[in-house]
Amino acid sequence: MEFAGYIFDLDGTLADTMPAHFLAWRQTAEKHKLELSEDRFYSLGGVPSERIFAMLAEEQGVVIDPLACAHEKEDAFIELLSEVEPIEPVIEVLRANHGKVPMAVATGAMKWVMDRIIDQLELRHYFQAFVSSEDTTRHKPFPDVFLEAARRLNVAPEKCCVYEDAQLGIEAGQAAGMHVVDVRNLHTPRRITAGA
Repeated sequence: MEFAGYIFDLDGTLADTMPAHFLAWRQTAEKHKLELSEDRFYSLGGVPSERIFAMLAEEQGVVIDPLACAHEKEDAFIELLSEVEPIEPVIEVLRANHGKVPMAVATGAMKWVMDRIIDQLELRHYFQAFVSSEDTTRHKPFPDVFLEAARRLNVAPEKCCVYEDAQLGIEAGQAAGMHVVDVRNLHTPRRITAGA
């Protein structure tokens, strides 16, 4: 099938960041007396950190500043960034389509974190557009991030192919009317918790 544009999620799709993200989450959550299992962490893929902290605090009856905690978690993640590697089967798709069709990153990550990961892995030259959590009001599973990426690429949504690793992101891509490739069929992230 020929596509006029490709859109890629970042964490767990282009970059094998999920183990490092979970370690940063666990460290920050424990500090603030919050619990977050690895299974729950993966189920919330694509949801901005601030929203997750607010959700956990409400569920667990803990008073925190969700935005401050989100920044703290991202700082902890950046400390682990040197361990992050690209996900080769997805990078091969980038290489195969580079210079042929426009491509974008569409992520629930904050822009500064997205920029650090993209630059660490030297991927910036592949893309014509970048959409981060600050660029839309609604986040995955809403289709907004992917629709904004398609708009910036000047490609009709139905002519776009999305690469995504999280269920909420897959639902967002489908809601946008795009063809979706589930990266979990190409790559299995390393789990931190034994037996998880």
